[in-house]
Amino acid sequence: MKKRFPGISLFILTVVIAGCLACGAVMTKDPAYMDLANSNTAPCRAFFFGTDAMGRDVFSMIWHGGRVSLFIGFLATLISTAVAVLVGSVSGCAPAWIDGAMMGLTDIVLSVPGLLLTVFLQAVLGGSSVIGLAVVIGLTGWMSMARVVRTEVLQLKNMDYVLAARCLGGGFFHILCRHLAPNFIPSILFMAVMNVRSAIVAESTLSFMGIGLPVEVISWGSMLSLSENALITRSWWTVLIPGVFLLVTLLCLTNLGNYMRKSGSKRHSNL
Repeated sequence: MKKRFPGISLFILTVVIAGCLACGAVMTKDPAYMDLANSNTAPCRAFFFGTDAMGRDVFSMIWHGGRVSLFIGFLATLISTAVAVLVGSVSGCAPAWIDGAMMGLTDIVLSVPGLLLTVFLQAVLGGSSVIGLAVVIGLTGWMSMARVVRTEVLQLKNMDYVLAARCLGGGFFHILCRHLAPNFIPSILFMAVMNVRSAIVAESTLSFMGIGLPVEVISWGSMLSLSENALITRSWWTVLIPGVFLLVTLLCLTNLGNYMRKSGSKRHSNL
């Protein structure tokens, strides 16, 4: 059965990303402005998505916070992908004992629960800033991808064009960039998309637990961290609306990732 392209998911994701990137034009008010006279206001004409306990406009916070969450997701994925490609390629090209040691270390790190490893690195490196948190999440999400890269490199390193480049004096990074990466990138593309989703979930989870971004840094996760106060004051809109945006974005990323995975599997099966 032919897998249908998730056009609706791509369209919704494009709209969300475009709105977050152009948040300056979309926002109706300053998302950091605390209008205490209108705190916990339900959605209305003046405040499309209502206000939170500090009087901040939820509609403006959604777009501004989405930009922060998506930035963390993409930066963390870029870091994890770079580490995975480097580790997997070195392991695949190295002698057997180095390969075994690197993969053994990767398995050990992979066996540690992701959230626990993220909290540990956050404590060591400090992840209270946007970039710091993205680095921490990125350094904990490369292991599975590295194993896939290693498998691909093991299959590619004995190909004629790779051997020819090596005989002509091509260095490791030359061979990686010119001959290996163009062949295994399609295999890990869907993993990269899923890593974006995982990074956004990690940021939201850490912020919800109170150990991620501080409350004054607006993101979808930090907005959800105010859920306890929202339940007390019955301000459902301050939790439901960010949760819906987060859930829809994650579902769209999941659909795109699954489509890429199935398309890649079909392409390999036809070889």
